[in-house]
Amino acid sequence: MEPLVPPGPPLTPEQTETYARHLLLPALGEVAQRRLLAARVCVVGAGGLGSPALLYLAAAGVGTLGIIDDDVVDRTNLQRQVLHGVDDVGRSKLDSAAERLRAIDPDLVIEPHRERLTADNATAMLRGYDLVLDGTDTFETRYAVSDACAELGIPLVWASVLGFDAQISVFWARPDLAGGGTTLRDLFPDPPAPGSVPSCAEAGVLGSLTGQVGSTMATEAIKLITGIGEPLLGRVLVLDALAQRWTEVPLRPRERRSTPVRSAPVEAPARAPERSPVADAVDIDQLRAAVAQGEPVTLLDVRETFEVAHGAIPGALHIPLAHVLTETGREAIPRDAVVVAYCQVGPRAERAATALRAAGIDARWLVGGYPAWVAAEHENVRTS
Repeated sequence: MEPLVPPGPPLTPEQTETYARHLLLPALGEVAQRRLLAARVCVVGAGGLGSPALLYLAAAGVGTLGIIDDDVVDRTNLQRQVLHGVDDVGRSKLDSAAERLRAIDPDLVIEPHRERLTADNATAMLRGYDLVLDGTDTFETRYAVSDACAELGIPLVWASVLGFDAQISVFWARPDLAGGGTTLRDLFPDPPAPGSVPSCAEAGVLGSLTGQVGSTMATEAIKLITGIGEPLLGRVLVLDALAQRWTEVPLRPRERRSTPVRSAPVEAPARAPERSPVADAVDIDQLRAAVAQGEPVTLLDVRETFEVAHGAIPGALHIPLAHVLTETGREAIPRDAVVVAYCQVGPRAERAATALRAAGIDARWLVGGYPAWVAAEHENVRTS
């Protein structure tokens, strides 16, 4: 494949020394290094995937890095977001990232974008970059990034991680590529229903896995910029970190639309329709009504211990999901009442309720999880 970026000016003596190990590689060499220095790359998200990708792109000599992130550093980020440290907690991720990256390359040009990327502003924010890396963790943003890159005709290095699993690919909608190239919508045509897929905050993620995948994303970016190797076009790498096994899945374009698809905002979950308390899922009002009517209910908190430390529904029985799924864990659950499981949002509680019903326990799950209960409590205080 042809290099994405034309070479910049000759290397200075200092640059020749800095990038000496690149210059020794026959596939790279001096001209490729000049391409890297001339490249303009945008990384969406300075978090788990963005951290290692940004570090290695800066170290590789990419001349201009755009960073899109409107978040601040949280202590729970530090387990995987290696751009940031303890002293950065509460600080803008953009400021923390810029300081760390300039320590690697003082000449690096950083273009910070302190706003959330949406379907409405994605094209304008990404215009002018040679390629984009998607390190985000929400479906709405992922589809907005992919659709904007397709409209602009620039390549997108994409990855997704959850738990011990990851997927990586390169999307590029180009008329000269087979079938017009691929986008995220060729892999997943539409975003999943809200709440149907747990986030890393709910299901967890192995910190070192984000480093492994983010570094791979940086490698793909370097290959595209310099025109070396075979990029992950038309291929999806699937990684099972526990088995340390990579699987390659071919990706073919679906029927191409005549105009680029615009991301539709991912709507917030609608209020659950009115159902009787015997439904598989209950909302907070149904739960309160059942309790008020004297129905025996056992609340089951299936979150992790560190989550419960920040608050829980009074009187709830705490058994983390992993234990609920074991016979020993289920033995600790009373069978003389309806069990209503809850988590932070819903997916873990739904899984717990399904497992309990399969074991003969009358179980439901709470829509909206613990935050729904907190919101209801605040509303009661406000109106009382």
